Amino acid sequence: MKHIAILGSTGSIGTQTLDIISQFPDLFKTTVLTANHNWELLAQQAKQFKPDVVVIAQEALYEKLKDALKDEQIEVEAGSKAIAEAAALPQVDITLTAMVGYSGLIPTINAINAGKTIALANKETLVVAGEIITRLVKENHTRILPVDSEHSAIFQCLVGEDRNNLSKILLTASGGPFRTLSSRELENVTVEHALNHPNWDMGAKVTIDSASMMNKGFEMIEARWLFDTPPEKIEILVHPQSIVHSMVEFCDGSVKAQLGIPDMHIPIQYALGYPERLPAPERQLNWKNISHLDFFQPDYDKFPLLRYAFEAIKAGGNMPCILNAANEVAVKAFLERKIRFTDMPRLAKYAMERVQFIPNPTLEELVDTNRETVERAKQWVKNQLA
Repeated sequence: MKHIAILGSTGSIGTQTLDIISQFPDLFKTTVLTANHNWELLAQQAKQFKPDVVVIAQEALYEKLKDALKDEQIEVEAGSKAIAEAAALPQVDITLTAMVGYSGLIPTINAINAGKTIALANKETLVVAGEIITRLVKENHTRILPVDSEHSAIFQCLVGEDRNNLSKILLTASGGPFRTLSSRELENVTVEHALNHPNWDMGAKVTIDSASMMNKGFEMIEARWLFDTPPEKIEILVHPQSIVHSMVEFCDGSVKAQLGIPDMHIPIQYALGYPERLPAPERQLNWKNISHLDFFQPDYDKFPLLRYAFEAIKAGGNMPCILNAANEVAVKAFLERKIRFTDMPRLAKYAMERVQFIPNPTLEELVDTNRETVERAKQWVKNQLA
């Protein structure tokens, strides 16, 4: 029996994780559930899965959650500090980090320092602090199991292989809903259009990042740290069918690929069950319906955020943190219809040029970098509205 803490249980990854846990009650026990603001769904989940602890990030919602669970033998907490503490409880075996954006960083670090296995669905943790995170994983003799479909695919391709034989990582991207649009057409896309992903069912933040291809840039940075591979050995390939989830090329020219339907249940289940594979017969490829698989290079001019990701990881230091913070503000502003889709990369570039660069930041300096970038980015948005 593995005891699971789910940070972000009411989001897309969190709800799908609970689907899997409900299918394997003899293998997994939900020990911790946390959410940002959706206290009603969190209460429903708690009543069904009976965790030891539930935490709501927004402290103003504590009383509502507490009252909803008054008849349950469940500890109810609130606030970011409580989430970080719950991630590292002694009874937890695996901490699945599915919180959105920068908010997942400190709880993940706390869980690593407590020696927990990390099922990582929060790529921003490695984008912001990849060097610090990988060092802490080694120091605490624990491991990160990737939950993103692409990184799970790479991980699976490398099982049993000598990492020294890795020549190149081929990171696939669906291209999102706008891959066929012109630069002029991108100026006028709507929020509704951006949220309509052709292949994947994801939360709003990740869906917008996929549409801008920022998500793929962050995944490149994540892969750099997860697999100790320099960015020049990571190639992005647009693959509209989302059947090949990523590939690995070896020194002898051989290429391994992991294929499957576009369903996040599969990589989540692989991470929770590792090193065992658990059955899921209802989620299998129907080869009769696959007539071709396409691959082509992304357009870095049309999707400049992808290019900025390579620039940020090449610069190193706190530059990926700056890019991530600016993007979080940009996505929120776009979803609130304060800026256009094409304003998001403009905001990111502004932040990368204006926020102080630190070559070897400490965790405290990364926290300060995030705060400064968010403040500058929010002011940039206000100036656009003036």
